[in-house]
Amino acid sequence: MSLILVSDGGGWRVRLEQSEVSPRPSWPCAIGWGGLVRGKREGDGGTPVGSWPMRRVLYRPDRMEPPETVLPVMALKAKDGWCDDPGDPAYNRAVTLPYPAGHEVMWRDDHLYDIVVVLGHNDDPPKPGGGSAIFMHVAAPEYAPTAGCVALALPDLREALASLPEDAVLRVPSPATDQP
Repeated sequence: MSLILVSDGGGWRVRLEQSEVSPRPSWPCAIGWGGLVRGKREGDGGTPVGSWPMRRVLYRPDRMEPPETVLPVMALKAKDGWCDDPGDPAYNRAVTLPYPAGHEVMWRDDHLYDIVVVLGHNDDPPKPGGGSAIFMHVAAPEYAPTAGCVALALPDLREALASLPEDAVLRVPSPATDQP
């Protein structure tokens, strides 16, 4: 079972595939401001097309209990970061702050990273410039576009995580060819 990104005509949804429930559960989501892209590049704002394994779930322990899921779960710490500098050996990897190269702060003041699903995009091994920090996380108000991630409302993200097996993937089909 996996999640698939689908267009709903005016926006985007993440739908549970291979569900026994009819109709299959789906949730509104946001994608990157650059749309769906093949050949993801660092900083293009695109959500990469492909099938991305869900590696692990990170959460803010000061704001909530761990989400219910069979995926590996780890509590974020205030010094957690994610390297997004293509010239650094830790590119597209978790780092401890302060960190000298370009990075994202995982312990954010807003609520976008209260739950983060680390997706297996450009990570085995990372190719410099191939895109970093592609996550599934909490959506901004009004589902504002992300920098390339897929974002759901917090209750929807929790519901989706509770439905997934250990080998779950997020499938992002090409816009014109792979939509079910």
